[in-house]
Parts: sequence; structure tokens; C-alpha cells
Amino acid sequence: MQSLIKNRDSVNRWMERYGVRFGVYKNGVFNEQLFPFDSIPRIIEKEDWKVLEKGLIQRVKALNAFLWDIYHDKHIIADGVVPEEFVYASKGYMPECEKVDPTGKVYSHISGIDLVEGKDGRWFILEDNLRIPSGASYPMIAREITRKVSPITFVENHVADNRDYATILKEMMDDMNGGRGINVILTPGRYNSAFFEHSYLAEKTGAVLAFPGDMTVEDDIVWYTGLFNEKIRVGAIYRRISDEYLDPLAFESSSLLGVPNLFQAYKKGTVAVINGFGNGVADDKGIYYFVPKMIRYYLDEEPILHNAPTYLPYFKEDYDYILENISRLVIKDVSEAGGYGVVFGRDLSLEKLSELKELIIHQPRRWIAQEVIDFKDLEILESNEKVERKADLRAFVVSSGKDVKVWKSGLTRFSRNPDSFVVNSSQGGGFKDTWIMD
Repeated sequence: MQSLIKNRDSVNRWMERYGVRFGVYKNGVFNEQLFPFDSIPRIIEKEDWKVLEKGLIQRVKALNAFLWDIYHDKHIIADGVVPEEFVYASKGYMPECEKVDPTGKVYSHISGIDLVEGKDGRWFILEDNLRIPSGASYPMIAREITRKVSPITFVENHVADNRDYATILKEMMDDMNGGRGINVILTPGRYNSAFFEHSYLAEKTGAVLAFPGDMTVEDDIVWYTGLFNEKIRVGAIYRRISDEYLDPLAFESSSLLGVPNLFQAYKKGTVAVINGFGNGVADDKGIYYFVPKMIRYYLDEEPILHNAPTYLPYFKEDYDYILENISRLVIKDVSEAGGYGVVFGRDLSLEKLSELKELIIHQPRRWIAQEVIDFKDLEILESNEKVERKADLRAFVVSSGKDVKVWKSGLTRFSRNPDSFVVNSSQGGGFKDTWIMD
């Protein structure tokens, strides 16, 4: 126990020195804080990981196929698998992306898939994050620091080496780049919640960390100018800025974060954008309901990993079920992220339940409902005592034109509140290392 406490405290001190932080805007104020690390690892056995890996690859392949189809042939709509109005009502659908061919036909190059493990050992997928999923840097640097403060830890245990994420990322960026120019990580700047990750991944992959104003587009070619106005051609941009702010001439005109005419260069195929434009239609919490159908439709396979039991008020049968059972379901606002917009019916008063019902009645497309999964508790150190808390896992899946790889690690997040199922860092959670046993 004492060695666990010592390791935890040492790793957190080093992370503080390295500036390993995340920031959250709340009520118009930016607050930056340490992302607390817990030294008791999550352990996933080799055989269990093989199933997860296979299922994650299957899911991401289907999601990429869906994105191509939705913006091109629309077969899945024509065949009645996904309702047309459901797709086009999605906040993430971008009509500007119609008939645009991303490099290598890849939309989601980096997918963050959130899973939980039920107490019966079965894994369930809660969300697909296909726009700008973050979090890989935290287990990367935690493992790096742990190797410094306790080198014996990985000598005594047969843990898969997770130091290859930067290599996997760089290889994918190089594939998408095709030798056209440099790789760039585009950050909105110092006050973004994941700025540490942007700078860390740029260092580890050898990419240039670019800020708003560092790039220009001339004759549909993207150029990096940086500090000294020396023009260097850009071949691939790993963007950490939301779609609508990436190009003020194509989308949100008030944006000061994007690159004017970037979307035009993307359409011409002179630069790869990672992740692609328009991915939000596939990680919409409502579209999540249809992913098992996508796997059957595009791959002709049965899903290896399963969704949490989910209901859409869009369908009459589900609508009636939700209104009758709302007090025991989890209700999610499809337009929210980061743990916001998640409501447990059991926690609401009769008055609040009635108000929520009215919202669902008047805006059925805005909501999904799920059964509460009593997912596995993991041990953490709290006040130097072992206690159990809810935890999820964000797995990172990297896709290029050549292959799809799952990083043998992941971000295990846990709730620090003994009564909460919400584990997001923005909601005060912590994280721990994820050991895939070799």
C-alpha cells in the first residue's frame, strides 16, 4: 500500500512540474487544474483485449463506411436502415461535405470509443467520439513518469508496452500526408482545455504545433508561416478545433481560430485534415443507436461489442417506453458532451421528471434514453485508503488508408464521487493507467 501511495504522489508531483493539466470554462471563467492520477492500474487480460481490439476495429470500419455513404451514395438511407430525416436533422451533419472525397476515403482517423465493463464482465460501448477525441496524452505521460519513479513496476509485471502511440499517430499522418509537406497539429491556443495534449503530441510525433494565424492558403495550397514568415507547405493537419470554426470563409464567419479557405484546399485534395470535416453526424448520440445496424449493413458481420440498451423517442414504441419508465432510465441530450446533459431519472423530483417528459414530447430528436448499466467499480486510493469508484475506458483507434490499429492502452477515467456514474475530467474525475497484459 505504501508503495502505491508513494508512486501516486510522485507521479502527480512530476505531472504538476510538466504542466500536465486540463482547463474547463465554467460560468465564463477558465479554470485550469491537475488531472489527478491514481496509481492502481486497470488490468485487462490478453485474451479479453483481443476481443475488444477486434470489436473496436469492426466498429470504426463501419463508422467510416457510414460517413462515406452519407456524404456520397446514401445507400443506407435508400435501404431504410437509417431514417433520412434523422441524419439530416443531426447537428453534426454538414451539407458542405456532400461529394467531398477525403484523402484515402478516411473520415475518422483518430476515434475515441468510450466503453464500460459490466459487473458480469461484458463490455458495452457508451459513445463514439469521432471529431476531436482527446485524452491519449495522459496515460502516455503517466506511464513515462512511472517508469522514472518506479522502474521495477514494469520489470515485475508483463504489461504490453504502450510507448508506440506517437509512432502509430505519426505513421497515419504520414500516410495521409503523402509526402506533400509537413505535418501540423493545429491548436486553438493556450486556453484550450487540452492544450497540454496538443503540445505533447506535437513533440512526440515531430509535427509542428501551429496556432491560429500560423497558416495561409494560396491557390488551394496550405502554407505554414510561423514566427519568421518562411513559407513551408503543409501536407496534413491534425486539427484540434471544431469543424464550424476551422474556416471562417466556409462556416462560422466570426471565427478567429481557423484558416481561411482551408475547406477549399481540403475539397481539392491538396491537404489532409485529421479528423475529417463532417464527422459529427456519426458520433451524434442519436446515430449511436444505429451503429450495430451499420456493422451488419456494411460489413455483413454481427457486432462483436454491444451498445448499452438504448431507446429513441423518434420511434413510437421507444417513445412510449421512455415516458413510462423515465424514472429509472438515463436521459441524454444528444447535443451535449463532456458529461453534460446526462440526467438520471432516479435523481429527479416528480416535478423535474414532468418537465423532462415535456421536453422529450416536444423535442424527441434531441434525446436518447438508456438503461442504467451497473458497470464495474475499480479500486482507487482516496485519502490513502482503497475505495471503489465507477470507471470507464476510452480506447483509441487509429485509421489510415492502409489499416486500422487499436492502441494497446487507453484512458481509464474514474469518478471521485462515490455516488456518481459520471467519470469525465470536466466533472472532476481522475484517471489511471490501463495495463494490457502481454
